[in-house]
Amino acid sequence: MLVTSPRLDCVFILILHFYFALGCKETKFKTEFSVPGDYIIGGLFPFHKADASMSTIPLVDNCDRTSFNSHGYHLLQAMRFAIEEINNSSFLLPKITLGYELYDICSDSANIYGTLKILSQCTTSYIKMKNNFTDYDMKAIALVGPSSSSFAFVTASILGKFLVPQISYSASNELLSRKQIYPSFLRTIPSDKLQVEVILNLLQRFKWTWIAIVGSDDVYGRQGLQDLYYLVTNNGICVAYQGLIPYSTDRTSVKKMIASIVQARVRLTVVFSAYFNARIFFEEVVNAKMTDYVWIGSESWSVDSQIAGLPNIQSIGSILGVSVGQDLFSKTLCRDCQSFSVQNMSIPSQFAMSASFNVYSAVYALAHGLHGLLDCKSGQCRNETVYPWQLLEYVKKVNFTLYNQSIYFDSNGDPSTGYDIVMWSWNEVIPSFKIIGSYSKVAGSLKLNEELKWHTKDNSVPESICSKECAKGERRVQTASHSCCFDCIPCPKMTFVNQSDLYTCQPCGSSQWSPMRSEICYNRTLQYLPWTDPLSLALLSIVTLLLLLIAAITVIFIMNLNTPVVKSAGGKMCLLMLWSLMSSCCTLYCYFGRPQVVTCMVRQPVFSVSFTICFSCIVVHSFQIVCIFKMATHMPRVYDMWVKKNGSDIFIVVSTAGQILICVIWMVLKPPLPIEDYATFPEQIILKCSETVSVGSVAQIVYIGLLSMLCFAFCYMGKDLPDNYNEAKCISFSLLVYFFSWIAFFTTYIIYQGKYIVAVNVAAVLVSVMGILIGYFTPKCYVILFRPELNTTEHFQMAIQNYTKKQSATD
Repeated sequence: MLVTSPRLDCVFILILHFYFALGCKETKFKTEFSVPGDYIIGGLFPFHKADASMSTIPLVDNCDRTSFNSHGYHLLQAMRFAIEEINNSSFLLPKITLGYELYDICSDSANIYGTLKILSQCTTSYIKMKNNFTDYDMKAIALVGPSSSSFAFVTASILGKFLVPQISYSASNELLSRKQIYPSFLRTIPSDKLQVEVILNLLQRFKWTWIAIVGSDDVYGRQGLQDLYYLVTNNGICVAYQGLIPYSTDRTSVKKMIASIVQARVRLTVVFSAYFNARIFFEEVVNAKMTDYVWIGSESWSVDSQIAGLPNIQSIGSILGVSVGQDLFSKTLCRDCQSFSVQNMSIPSQFAMSASFNVYSAVYALAHGLHGLLDCKSGQCRNETVYPWQLLEYVKKVNFTLYNQSIYFDSNGDPSTGYDIVMWSWNEVIPSFKIIGSYSKVAGSLKLNEELKWHTKDNSVPESICSKECAKGERRVQTASHSCCFDCIPCPKMTFVNQSDLYTCQPCGSSQWSPMRSEICYNRTLQYLPWTDPLSLALLSIVTLLLLLIAAITVIFIMNLNTPVVKSAGGKMCLLMLWSLMSSCCTLYCYFGRPQVVTCMVRQPVFSVSFTICFSCIVVHSFQIVCIFKMATHMPRVYDMWVKKNGSDIFIVVSTAGQILICVIWMVLKPPLPIEDYATFPEQIILKCSETVSVGSVAQIVYIGLLSMLCFAFCYMGKDLPDNYNEAKCISFSLLVYFFSWIAFFTTYIIYQGKYIVAVNVAAVLVSVMGILIGYFTPKCYVILFRPELNTTEHFQMAIQNYTKKQSATD
């Protein structure tokens, strides 16, 4: 069902009235090329140029009064050649002859008149209106043309009412693809929608983001300008200036356009214009002495020899263009086409060649459609009346090859052809057009030659940007209304910027990191002290050896438990001290490997309690020695109570209970648990136990420190005791080792908190344990093993007697 609009109906009625008005006037307009045939194909060609003095009243302009248009004449000859070739063919429309009615369309009125003449009945010169168009008989069964989108809108609106197949060879406006409005319109030139896609690809390929676009002040230029602006601005390209080129003898507005382009500081301009407007524009570009620019041309003028022949055109810079593919037609067909040429006429240009092939393929598309409609596959065609709407259905379905090029129409009536990319070369007096690439409609891809000859000093690709691209890892800060004008600011650490948002430094995830000026985030590495680390293996070896040493000392003390040396060192209390030291060493195995809840909660409290027991024993032993030699005679009751009430055991239990209470409070309020430390190193996640250095842990160390200070005080009080009972030096050495080891640990913790801080903690515990072993137990083992003569009751009694005599002498 044909869908129309009230506006088109009104236009159609006005055109018919206009046609009747023309019919009432005497005119010299007539077809100059007419050949009879079984079926007539109409053609509309501009083989005279439009003139500004053309009449604006409803009269058909006399085209003979205007200058001759060689380009339009070549197009006309291509249609004549195609029809003659088909009539001489033995496989396409056998025994069927095609005729043609060709009209000159130098103006709007001539275009309308030619359209309506083709639409008129075969036996009359007027249009007989009917209510039913299905059996409508007319002079031509189809139309090739017209030459522009402006003319095509009129013809497509009229012929669409009657579903007359119309194939245009150069009307590229995208709106003509709307089948609801123009149901019988087809074309052999790609639509401007594809053309602007090609131009966008060119801009993107060479990173031109700051451009000007100008177009001819007609339907072709205005629509092309609109489509191009919408497409490029939605793909990150900024249009600094846009304007329309008038077709007028007054060049003032064109000069203003050029001045605006220069002022906008763009180095690239897209000229989407009809060839006659483009010529006006480039004449003024040359006069303005614009050099080292890049110009991208639409297919209407990109290979136009007249513009290429303008004086000093080579000074304006590099010119790229979009051109309809020419294939073998330029090389083969147009040598035969010249047999129709008039004398003293120039050889067809490349532009004429590509456009001529569009005419040639349009005629063949109609012939193939008619071939199918007349059922000519058997070699014999049915010679019967053909209605345009019948032919239209077959033309839409044609699919054949012509000069190695597939000819068919999509659902919008557009061809399958793509575009060639041409570049103007200045190696000759008159520029030549070199094909440097192509754009495939089917693949949707742009292909360019590897080496292009740019008209610059060093053959470098010209730039056209408002601001240089930001360096790696820098974000844009827009400085003007255009997004292409910006400053660059580096992204800080732990952020990145990528192509999805060039204006924002996006934060990295918690498990990621990035350096300054980064475009990506990197995954952080998990860090902890594994069992297999060389340092771990070394420390584990020391821990194991130390445990064996403690075990050996314990055996020695058990075997010599009743000897004077062991008794003077504390007797069975020494075994408790050795057990606590062994327990402290066992906690060191909890520091290696991935932290777990159990290991985090056990290792530090167990060490603290164990060391508290050890230091409590040392305090008790030191106090007891002082009591025996100094307090027993002066304070006998206190001494007796201490001995009878087991004061040593009570002290050890109470002091240990105090440490246990600290640990319990710590575990309840804020227990150490496995955590992931993201703050210490940006590129690492440190797996560790929380609260390694906290109020609870410091309280434990301080508590042990207080015990050690008390121990030191008792040792100082007994510094003048007999050598066998004087532990001041040994215990002082052990205490100093303890203090220095933990001061070193906390100092290191302040400076460094990586995975090896665990190793430092292990070392602090090891040194603390070894300090007690070396300072307190090793001298006793030496006497037991190597100086047995000193480990006798007589020796100890003698030492006591000497001390007593000395004290008596002093008193």
